[in-house]
Amino acid sequence: MELQDYLLVIIVGTLTGTLTRIVLLRVDYHQYPGYPHGYIVHLSLGFVASALGAVAVPALMDKEYTAFTFLALAAQQFSEIRNQERRTLESLEESELVQRGKDYIEGIARTFEGRNYLVMSTAFITALATQLGMNSPVGWLLGIVVGTIMMIISRIFMSGKTLGDICEVRPAKLRFEGATLWVDDIAIFNVGLKDRRKKILQDGLAVMIHPKDDNARATIHDMGQRNVIAHTVSVILGSKKDIDIPDFTPILRKDPDTGKVALYVMPVEKDMQALIESVRRTPVLETAFRKPLATKAGRAAAD
Repeated sequence: MELQDYLLVIIVGTLTGTLTRIVLLRVDYHQYPGYPHGYIVHLSLGFVASALGAVAVPALMDKEYTAFTFLALAAQQFSEIRNQERRTLESLEESELVQRGKDYIEGIARTFEGRNYLVMSTAFITALATQLGMNSPVGWLLGIVVGTIMMIISRIFMSGKTLGDICEVRPAKLRFEGATLWVDDIAIFNVGLKDRRKKILQDGLAVMIHPKDDNARATIHDMGQRNVIAHTVSVILGSKKDIDIPDFTPILRKDPDTGKVALYVMPVEKDMQALIESVRRTPVLETAFRKPLATKAGRAAAD
C-alpha cells in the first residue's frame, strides 16, 4: 500500500500522541519546566515520539519489520534525554537555597523519560485502532475514541501518590526552651540570637506529619522524601531563608519512637492552611516509597 493509504492513520496517531504530551506537560508545584524553551524541547520530543509510534503501524501492516529498529533508536534517545534532564537539574541545584535533592531530581528525570514512552504507546495504539476501523464508515472515529481513552489512561498512570495519601498533616506549635526551638514535643535546633527567636515565633509556622501506617513511616524516614517536602513548601509559600540566615532554613525532624515528622518553616506567606495543603500535595518519591507491611517480617513487626 502507498503512503497516502495510511495518511489518516499516521495523522490521527501523531495528533493524539502529541495532545497526550501536552496534557502531561503542566507546570505546578514542581516548577519545571518553567520556561518557553523547556516547553519547546519537550513538546518537540513528544511530537517525534508520537510520529514514531504512529508510523510503526503502516510498517507493521506492510511487514516492514526492519522499520521497528527506529523504535529501538528512539528508546536510546529517550534514555539520553533522561540523563540530560538530570544534568540540567543538577546544575540548577547549585543556585537553589532550598534544594530539591538528588532523589527528587532522579524522579523528575525518570518521569520525563517515561512520558515519552507513554506518548509513543498512545500514538501506536490509536493508529492501530484507526487502521482496524478503516473498513467501516466510522473508522476514524474509532481511532479518536481509543485515543481519548489512552490519553485518560496516560494521565491516570502518571498521577503518583502524594503525601496526603499516606500521612495526616496537622498544625503544630513553635516554642523555645532556652535556645532550643521545639515543634510540639520534637526538638529542632538551637537559635543563639534573641532577635532571631522572636522573629521565628512571630513569623514561623510548623506542622506535624503523622504516618497512617508502617509503610508511610518508612517512606517519610527517607531523607530524600523530606528534602522534597521542604522544597515544595518553599516553592509554594516562599521562604525567608537567605545565604546569611541559616536559622530560617526549612527543617524536618523525626520522632524516633513514633515515626512522626515535624516541619518548621519561615514562609513569606504565613498561611497555615496553605502550608498543610502544600505538604499534603508533595509527591511521594518512587525511590522513597517503602512497603514493609507487604512482607511477612514487616507484618510480624507491626503486630
